[in-house]
Amino acid sequence: MWEIFTIKNIIIYLISINLITFLAMYIDKKKAEKNKWRIQESTLLILALIGGSIGGICGMYKFRHKTKKARFYIGFPFILIIQIVILIYFVLMNFGDVP
Repeated sequence: MWEIFTIKNIIIYLISINLITFLAMYIDKKKAEKNKWRIQESTLLILALIGGSIGGICGMYKFRHKTKKARFYIGFPFILIIQIVILIYFVLMNFGDVP
């Protein structure tokens, strides 16, 4: 099971989920402009939580979408900071005692 958690697979996952989140922000912006069905805010936040926070931040500012909603302009960067802290923790736990 743990063999799938290689650096290569993790990088592929992170690139993919960030592209998906970026595209979700684009699609939601276009739908908002046309007063059509929208992607739920909870879906956008979940995408950020599962690794797409960079894509969400990039999409938010590239498309000027959700930039006035605190849950996004504060939430996305907060999620990213938490993810970075968790990543640093795991890297230090796995490689901290390597000379």
